[in-house]
Order: sequence, then structure tokens, then C-alpha cells
Amino acid sequence: MVQVENPATELAVGSSAECGAAEVDLAVAAARDALPEWASASVAERVAVLRGWLDRLRERYDLLVDTTVAEVGAPVAIARTAHVDPGLAVLSSYLDAAADVSWEERVGNSLVLRESAGVAGCITPWNYPFYQVLCKVGGALVAGSPVVLKPAEITPLSAYLLVDAAIEAGLPDGVLNLVPGKGSVVGEALVVHPGIDVVSFTGSTAVGARIAARAAASVKRVSLELGGKSASIVLDDADLEQAVTASIEGGMLNSGQTCTAWSRLLVPHAALAEALEVAAAAAKALTVGDPCSEQTWLGPVVDTRQRSSVTGFIERAVGAGARLIAGGDEQHFERGHFVAATVLTDVAPDAEIVRDEVFGPVVTVQGYASDDAAVAMANDSDYGLHGAVWSSDQDRALEMARRLRTGQVDVNGGASNPAAPFGGYGRSGNGRELGRWGIEEFLEVKSVQM
Repeated sequence: MVQVENPATELAVGSSAECGAAEVDLAVAAARDALPEWASASVAERVAVLRGWLDRLRERYDLLVDTTVAEVGAPVAIARTAHVDPGLAVLSSYLDAAADVSWEERVGNSLVLRESAGVAGCITPWNYPFYQVLCKVGGALVAGSPVVLKPAEITPLSAYLLVDAAIEAGLPDGVLNLVPGKGSVVGEALVVHPGIDVVSFTGSTAVGARIAARAAASVKRVSLELGGKSASIVLDDADLEQAVTASIEGGMLNSGQTCTAWSRLLVPHAALAEALEVAAAAAKALTVGDPCSEQTWLGPVVDTRQRSSVTGFIERAVGAGARLIAGGDEQHFERGHFVAATVLTDVAPDAEIVRDEVFGPVVTVQGYASDDAAVAMANDSDYGLHGAVWSSDQDRALEMARRLRTGQVDVNGGASNPAAPFGGYGRSGNGRELGRWGIEEFLEVKSVQM
């Protein structure tokens, strides 16, 4: 068994099984046994069972929020609005999107069929343990693909609640299988297992590249949702205070442990001094502390290793000449892995803090000379997962959004949409989740000539 630590108290809040390759074999065998019946059920039948699952999850809402607070350290308000609510919305959206998939279509004398791609191995990260599972498992199950799920080793408790609800909802045996454990053991066994047809992974770019390489030997389909270093561009006609404040909050969400975090804020040179004042005030206004408090906005990072990694990035940036505008060190409480909301400027374009994903509450602020320069700076990244544009002119902002090499762009804080595709360019991965695109990741296409 593996103990699960509360990042705010450093005390154990639960435990999880630690599976190995033998348990992966059993789970894959169960999924393969379930495949014929689940894949051949009508879409309506699958959706009906999954609506029951969604209902059982809604009944567990408070428990899911409390569990997210306990295992991630997310403040309770963030656990509701950024973890559990979006997760439920994603599953609901998948059930609606089933009607948007072209399960059968005629092309000339051919009947084109979309069918389950087989058994899916889903490997999910620690930062959004409830939401990320539903992003993958929801799409796979609607597609008719049984799932073997490996949640993150340090935040597995939400996955247990998800499976409990599935059992109560009457999902057939073998359709959803949980194998908690280490990535180096369970994840590795899943990726190379001959009984797995599709691997869907969210996590670091380095691990994603390894998974793709390991899966290539068996020509498995692989979907990767990886890192980000997203830019928020404030144009010269934008409401500076609104745009900068929202960008700082977007960069710090979930203690910055968000792949879509706006960790690079780009503002016109002429507005840089004012923007830094607003950014500093916004960072300092974020209430840090007990995640169980309704007033807390910024909780701890997930563990000691993550705190050391984040503070290491900050120390190296300052050592290389960056100027601290806010934060810059650990937040000192009696217990917990807290890092202050940190804003840095005077950073070089090729600085580590500008180019690498920190995955903590750290935002850099850079000035730019023109719209073309802002686009070039935003696109000067190995990643391409998310971005933002702020302007009083919607058409101008949209034109800027079209020029960004990234999978998502929010214009003036546009709300996230669980029915729209999510995924990245470049080293942010391949494939898409959410909506009908997230279902199609688990479908094969068959052409029947008549």
C-alpha cells in the first residue's frame, strides 16, 4: 500500500494499492473480455449507462471536492470550480457529443463505419486527478472502448471514487479497471502490453516522448497531452488592469500546476511599468493558506519535490539577472509545501524561466515593441498548448489569435468550453480531448464497399 499525503499538512489522508505488471495483466484481460459486448452495444445503450455514472458522481459531489482538497492541496473554491465542476461538465459533454459523431456515413459506394479502437490504457497526472480521468475515460467509454486506468501515484484517491460510482451505476464488469501504482512499473507495463490498443497519456513532455517511443514497437495509437509555456498577450488598446490581473490569476491557478497556465505575460513596452505594478498587486492579493478555507485562493504545491523544483527555478532566474516583482520564496507556515505567488521581469528571451515549464505559481512579464513582435515572442516556444489575447477590439484580438501556434486561445478571458477540442501543437503533444474529438481518439474507421 502507498500512503497519500495532504500537501497542506504533510499528513497521510489515505492509502492506495500499489499494483505491478501482474495486476496489469489481469486488468487488461478483464477489459478484453468486456470489449465485444461493450463495443457492440448501441451508442444509446452505452450513453444510458454512462448517464447513470454521471448521476452517481453528482451524488458524491461534496466528497469529490473534499478529496481534491486533501490529495492535491487545491483550495476548496478552486477544487469546486477548476476540478470537480469541469470534470462533471466534461463527462456530460461527452454524452451529448455522442450524437455528433458520424458513426456511419455513405461515401459513394462505400459505407464508412466508426468502431471502437479496442482497449484503452489511460495514464493520468496528479495536478487535476478527477478532471483528467474524465477527459480520457469519458471519451473512451462512449466510443465503446473498455479502459485500464492508471492514476497518478501521489493523487489516486479521486480515481477510487470514480470507479466506486461506476460500479454502483452498473457499468459491466471489465469495462473500467483501476491499476494504481508507479509509472515506471504500471505505466510501462500498460504502454507495451499487447492487449492495449490505444494509449492516452497526460503528463510531462519527457515522459510522453518515452511513451511514444515504447508504444511504437507495437504500432499502438498514442494520444499525448503534455506540457505548456503559454503566453498571454495584452494589446495596447486593452483594459490593462483587467488583462494583467486575469493573466496573473490564470498563471497561478491551482498553484500554477496547470499545463495551460499563462506563465508568460507580454505587454507593450510603453505599458510595462504600469503592468508590473498591477501584476505585483494581483499576485500579493491572492490569499495563501489553508486549502479548507473558503477565503484561500492559493494552496500549496503538491509535495516537497515539487516545491524544491519551483524554488530552484526562481533562484536560478534571479541568479541569471531576473528582477523579482512579487514573491520569490517559500511561504512559511508550520506545515505544507507552500510557494509564494511570484512575478519576475527583466528576463532574457532564452532564459530557462522563459522557455521551460515551471509548474508552480510563477509568471514572467516581458515587454514587446509591436504586434508582430508579440506574436513572434508568443510563438518562440517549444510548446503550443494555450494562450490569451486581450484587446478592446474583438476583431483585432481574433486576428492575433489566428497567428498563434497553439491549440487554444482565450480572447478577453473567454470561458473554457468542454465541447470544444483540447490539445497542443509542437511539444505540447498530439491528439485531442473533449467533445466529439475526444471520442474519435478511441475510434477506428472501417470502409465497406457495396
